[in-house]
Amino acid sequence: MSTLESTGAPARPATAPPAATTKRRPARSATWYRWISPVAIVLIWQLASSTGLLAEDELASPWRVVTAAVDVTASGELPEGLLISLVRVVVGLALGVSAGAALGLLSGLSRWGGVLVDPPVQMLRTLPHLALVPLFILWFGVDETPKILLVALGALFPVYLNVHAGVRGVDPKLLEAARVSGFTRGEQLRHVVLPGALPSALTGLRLAMGIAWLSIVVAETVSADSGLGYMIMNAREFLRTDVIVVGLVVYALLGLGTDALVRRLERRALAWRVGSVEP
Repeated sequence: MSTLESTGAPARPATAPPAATTKRRPARSATWYRWISPVAIVLIWQLASSTGLLAEDELASPWRVVTAAVDVTASGELPEGLLISLVRVVVGLALGVSAGAALGLLSGLSRWGGVLVDPPVQMLRTLPHLALVPLFILWFGVDETPKILLVALGALFPVYLNVHAGVRGVDPKLLEAARVSGFTRGEQLRHVVLPGALPSALTGLRLAMGIAWLSIVVAETVSADSGLGYMIMNAREFLRTDVIVVGLVVYALLGLGTDALVRRLERRALAWRVGSVEP
């Protein structure tokens, strides 16, 4: 008979080995696969340029583009143009987003607001705002005003549509519960309507930022004496395809950067939603 049995002490159950305490890391190590296609495209591009299949006057090689980027950065042309374009986009976005959000709230919250505001905005939305550049130049000249207004007009419509849809899409049961709880009109707007419309509004902001960069590209390439678009047009006159590609890459990076910024803001602002995951 064993010692435990003889003493009458209860046998201690066998314990399983401790589970691993390390947290399961997200599968981010495989993200490098996303770079295979872009790197392959650049290598094929460089190979085509080196072998003469792609003429340099049609499209500069990646090495020439990198060299041109260093040159225009060192000369100050790229930083100066980038700063000017950023200021135009920021001011235009501030005007367009503010106007779009205000009109969306007015038409979404008020029946008369919807009757008076929504029809003209919807009619203007069908017009290609980039085609208004000649009229803007005729009305406002060739200074900063037409460029900023073109960005503002492009940003207004997606913000308006998404804010309007977000306000109208708030669950009526939540509003009824707020009324029963004694919330005033202002408290309903603050605690129910605005949080409910926030996801849609942030989607509109992402769309507005993309359209803002498209608008400033067109505005600066049509009539400008400064900015990234002017740098591209000036390079076109001298057949500098390397500088043109540099400007286009900068525009693309700016668009991706601002979109990533809004997505990060969206994840933080909407952390209260069920199923929201922090990156």
